[in-house]
Amino acid sequence: MEDEFKHLVRISRKDVNGNKTIKHGLTDIKGVGLSLSRTIGIALGFDLDSKIGYISDDDIVKIENILKDPKKFNIPDWMLNRREEYTTGETVHLIEPDLVMSLRDDLNRMRKTRSYKGRRHEVGLPVRGQRTKSTFRKGSSVGVRRRRG
Repeated sequence: MEDEFKHLVRISRKDVNGNKTIKHGLTDIKGVGLSLSRTIGIALGFDLDSKIGYISDDDIVKIENILKDPKKFNIPDWMLNRREEYTTGETVHLIEPDLVMSLRDDLNRMRKTRSYKGRRHEVGLPVRGQRTKSTFRKGSSVGVRRRRG
């Protein structure tokens, strides 16, 4: 750990607030949750409650390497966000714009194949079987209109 404090730490194309702890600072990166950030910190031997602004540049490179290929650092498959990906069949972990693009591609594929989930996404209704009688009423006009006069 270095003595100089950085207020903004650049990790994998994302600016992270240096005042946050290591375990909470890494969660600012899209695609990294609390359990994965704790696992990364433990794998690198960090004190999880220390400020991320005190991390050295070498440690930032190590964090980026883990985020690029977590399987190389023995992070279990169940922690990764793209298990058995549709196109390649591999288990990978995506972060930031790559994750956003893959989710958008998944939605577009569901819409194109006219699957049930794709059609529900198109019309803005719940996808996972929730009830719609009393919830999900925003957006369109629902209810009885009052007559003026």
